[in-house]
Amino acid sequence: MTNLAPSKLAMVPFVSVDNMMKIVHSVGPAAMIRGIADYIEADFKRWPEFDKTPRVAAHSEEGVIELMPTSDGETYGFKYVNGHPANMARGFQTVTAFGLLARVDNGYPVLLSEMTILTALRTAATSAVAAKHLAPKGAKTMAMIGNGAQCEFQALAFQEVIGIKTVRLYDIDPAATAKAARNLAETGLEVIACKTAEDAVAGADIITTCTADKQYATILTDNMVGSGQHINAIGGDCPGKTELHRDILLRSDIFVEYPPQTRIEGEIQQLDEDHPVTELWEVMTGRAQGRTSDRQITLFDSVGFATEDFSALRYVRDQLERTGAYVDLDMLADPDDPRDLFGMVQRAR
Repeated sequence: MTNLAPSKLAMVPFVSVDNMMKIVHSVGPAAMIRGIADYIEADFKRWPEFDKTPRVAAHSEEGVIELMPTSDGETYGFKYVNGHPANMARGFQTVTAFGLLARVDNGYPVLLSEMTILTALRTAATSAVAAKHLAPKGAKTMAMIGNGAQCEFQALAFQEVIGIKTVRLYDIDPAATAKAARNLAETGLEVIACKTAEDAVAGADIITTCTADKQYATILTDNMVGSGQHINAIGGDCPGKTELHRDILLRSDIFVEYPPQTRIEGEIQQLDEDHPVTELWEVMTGRAQGRTSDRQITLFDSVGFATEDFSALRYVRDQLERTGAYVDLDMLADPDDPRDLFGMVQRAR
């Protein structure tokens, strides 16, 4: 991690939305996704070092608010994130987030950051990291079912990390597809707007599903998935929300981040609790196999896990000194005598 100057130890660097965008443009969107992907993979490879717990969720009829904590023994991190599918119709973001890193040895925070943009970057980076180990070799075409806020980030990630050349777009809202096509027009990708989900997945090596409605949905039916494809299922991320027909799961080799969380929130909530799955970190460290044949259907049942946010926050912190894209927040009471907090308050008169 970047070591900020000692004179700033009492201050906490804060990365606002504006400064996050400055970092993205300073690094470059695709390069930043690759950089975050490298941090995510490095942290997955030291998986046993992390404290792990399913996210702490407060569910309501409108959506969910969650805390996602973890620590590697040296640094602690958490993310606050919401998911409110009805927000879009009301003019709000479906997902918003912020995150924090802190030192374990004294508990002092060392970074506070927006994470609405950063979560989109890290989700795309995680998808690409998984696909690096699970997608068919030489994959060049991806179908993107659901063309909302995450769509373009996913396309860039798969272009940068996997080398896809073509993205086939489909959304029930044609305006969302048109938006995504406009935004991807200068990326060098061949962008094809499709009229049906079936048309989008035809001939695709990789299928990414990313829809927002909180319901047991069937975005992909069993007949839409052929042998050899890799499915990147990232939309089903809470209880009662799925995207894939159960029969697809039964035909696939399933890979997950953290089973105790995924069995509650992911596509595999449709399956028996003892249905076998493989943890992604085991594939990355060589403890388990990923793709083993050209005909195998691989499924990354991704719900997002705290270590990925930890990785993304570490990456951002390491960009601060070079970019200067942060402001210092006076968050820490710092009396001359640690025992005399009241005296510090009195002297402030």
